[in-house]
Amino acid sequence: MSFFDRYAEVIDRRTLICVGTGFASGLPLLILFQLVPTWLRLEGVSLVAIGFFNIINLLYILKFLWAPFVDFYAWPFLGRRRGWMLVTQLCLVVSIAALGIWDPSTEFAMLMLVSAMVAFFSATQDIVLDAYRREIFETDGELAVGNTTHIQAYRIAGLVPGSLGLILADSISWPANFTVMAAFMLVGIGVTLVIGEPSKPGAVPTSLGKAIVDPFKEFLTRRSLGPAIAFLAFLVLYKLGDNLAVALLGPFYIDVGFTPTQIGLVAKNAALWPAIAGGIVGALVIIRIGINRALWVFGFIQLVTILGFVWLSQAGPDLYILATVIAAENIGIGLGTAASVAFIARETSRLAVATQFALFTAVAAVPRLIASTVSGVLAESLGWTNFFLLSTCVAVPGMILLYWVAPFNAESNANSTSTQ
Repeated sequence: MSFFDRYAEVIDRRTLICVGTGFASGLPLLILFQLVPTWLRLEGVSLVAIGFFNIINLLYILKFLWAPFVDFYAWPFLGRRRGWMLVTQLCLVVSIAALGIWDPSTEFAMLMLVSAMVAFFSATQDIVLDAYRREIFETDGELAVGNTTHIQAYRIAGLVPGSLGLILADSISWPANFTVMAAFMLVGIGVTLVIGEPSKPGAVPTSLGKAIVDPFKEFLTRRSLGPAIAFLAFLVLYKLGDNLAVALLGPFYIDVGFTPTQIGLVAKNAALWPAIAGGIVGALVIIRIGINRALWVFGFIQLVTILGFVWLSQAGPDLYILATVIAAENIGIGLGTAASVAFIARETSRLAVATQFALFTAVAAVPRLIASTVSGVLAESLGWTNFFLLSTCVAVPGMILLYWVAPFNAESNANSTSTQ
């Protein structure tokens, strides 16, 4: 059976749902961390201040703190998962549109506050969407294809702020620009209204106390303390190098000499399609060789491709080099993300879906917080070339941890059904 036959075996309506949920999940985060930093740089905000702005990533890290509340309480409409989807999506429409009201040079604090609101509602939506996705897929093959589809739709959402938003910046005001961005959340609202609740939902907590305690108790029961710490450390370190390298790409492109229109038309498109291709190929390979082996192979590729930014930092504003470097890097990102997200989903127990998935993805988001917070200081002090060399070195410890958390030959059947 060919790779594509294996892929087609696990595509159904559930996979199509992941297109809509992935778009809704990616749009607000990518507005915050693609469009807003570029806007700040164009308005003359320093790299250090932009790095400080990115501390709102902390809300994506802390989402596991309110995940038990989301898991236990349900709105009196649309069901346990869909009710929360709709509420968070409506809040995102309003808060995204409000971003453009504030002047970054004189009202930075208010802009930070509204951005934090966007991040909070976005993180809460992610809690529900991740739980929903884990509840509708079971086998490793389904998890690989479903999560890859979610990720690719997530990346396609990046065209809105990363391409359209930058192009519009040359012709319309920023308040109008962010209103257009907010309107795209209607895609997620439409999907929420037409899909159904999971046919095999995870366990429903009997009390808020059990919703808080049981996910952590189950995780530590299934793993002893040492393996649990190694697992969490791996989630932090596996993509830390990549996250550091891409934390300030918008300002980096501006400093190299590219215009906003060039960034919108070339850099963002050169990033999107290779990342999608990498994700699809990644899912096919995972179905074939399993999640563990894919983590090893893809991790090495994503490490090596970071070095392309060293070349670009020396070459100057050459559009062909820009497209080549971004394409290679995003193939690596697509491959690595396909494996890491499938790995997280597999390790999440169906006995505590929302909180465990929120915890694991929150821990996996720690490198994005670290990278976005310190990247400005590092880039300012080291220069772009040394900054990207450092990013490559930072990717090594995560690869070393694979020996303990995902041994290369540990999986013999990539399509085995999860029993957790």
